[in-house]
Amino acid sequence: MIRVLGMMSGTSMDGVDAAVIETDGVRIGGFGRRAFRAYSDNESAALHAALGRWPGEEGVEDAAAISVASHAAMAADFHEADMIGYHGQTLAHDPQGRGTHQSGDGALLARKTDRPVVWDFRTEDVRRGGEGAPLAPFFHWACAGWAVGQGHLPSQPVAFLNLGGVGNITWVDPAASAPEAPGACLAFDTGPANAPINDLMRRRLRRSHDEDGALARTGNVEEAIVADFLSHPWFDRPPPKSLDRDQFAGLAAAVEPLADADAAATLVAALAGAVAAGLRWLPSVPATVLVCGGGRRNPAIMTRLAQDLPCDVQPVEAAGLDGDMLEAQAFGWLAARVMRGLPTSGPTTTGVPAACCGGRISHPRKR
Repeated sequence: MIRVLGMMSGTSMDGVDAAVIETDGVRIGGFGRRAFRAYSDNESAALHAALGRWPGEEGVEDAAAISVASHAAMAADFHEADMIGYHGQTLAHDPQGRGTHQSGDGALLARKTDRPVVWDFRTEDVRRGGEGAPLAPFFHWACAGWAVGQGHLPSQPVAFLNLGGVGNITWVDPAASAPEAPGACLAFDTGPANAPINDLMRRRLRRSHDEDGALARTGNVEEAIVADFLSHPWFDRPPPKSLDRDQFAGLAAAVEPLADADAAATLVAALAGAVAAGLRWLPSVPATVLVCGGGRRNPAIMTRLAQDLPCDVQPVEAAGLDGDMLEAQAFGWLAARVMRGLPTSGPTTTGVPAACCGGRISHPRKR
């Protein structure tokens, strides 16, 4: 087992999560320290300004510099970690077109932190014909196995629902021999999650998010908008499939005429409806849907999920896991797999034709 510092800045663009995990790239030996560094208003504004842009375009170099500097500052406090898994900041994702773009320079980060850095996890998967996302599913398999071993879960299929800027779900059979084994995992993006809610709050009220779902809980859902949203061909497309953060810009436009609370409530209902629509693609109805990411802290979202889904819905903490740090831990675990040459994605998670080991390895004094 080695100690890896995983670091993640997601599509919510609120800051950097950092967490240490002990692993051999297959099993989880234990979880270490964790921390969060919020982006300043200026950093957040610069990252948002670069959204949708590709290498060489305006603002991208600034976003990459912010990413490296913020992650290096976080890593400086984690001396116990032997290596780093660095996701970078997703600015654009178009796997069927221009590819995928996570800004940041892992080689520079390795020099700044004086430790090996595994980064650029998605490009190889896309190059081979995969969606490049979601990448946490193999880690979810490891988490389920750990939770079963700790007595937190029965040994039966469960689902992990990550609600960041975009939602993604992983159906996992913890009894499978490996995450790439047939029948072990099925994963895909469900639809927009926190991103349109956060954008609404930022645009109208100059707040980063709807704290405790307070605004959404006072609003009325415009069900016609939700029904129109769920009629989009995306929901009839079988997995694997992945989304760009702003792929459903029409949803934001549809709620624009609504009052603040009604708009927030309608976006929450759209999020939950998208998850419910995705359950038809799972091999079986999971015993429990374990919710991770920022969305699980929004009571309006959790209430609507419980209303719309035909199974138990719980925050992932019910399985003894940390829903705030799961994605950071995932990229630490994936980094260990890359070091061992083990698969990080497969046909039932990203649609890549065969199991794929993505990621680049940069050493401190090598370019």
